[in-house]
Amino acid sequence: MGKFSVNKLPSDVLISTASNTAALRKELKLTQADLSVKSGVSYGSIKRFERTGRISFESLLKIAEALERLSDFEELLLPKGNKKVEDLFKSYQ
Repeated sequence: MGKFSVNKLPSDVLISTASNTAALRKELKLTQADLSVKSGVSYGSIKRFERTGRISFESLLKIAEALERLSDFEELLLPKGNKKVEDLFKSYQ
């Protein structure tokens, strides 16, 4: 089942996603305040997300876009056998 262990709970995935996001933010040399400005997500929401893993899906997408990782969500919950829209366009070129 993807890269997540079957034994993980949703709360575990929340925390690991928050941790991964914070690590990427730091890799890009952005502060939480920088990410807030760049994403349009409040500083408090980013701080809470990195601490607890709790955030709205819309805010998570805004953060992903600010970190140039929005495309990572295109395959989320994609039915098996379906191609990404980008791949479909490539096949017609």
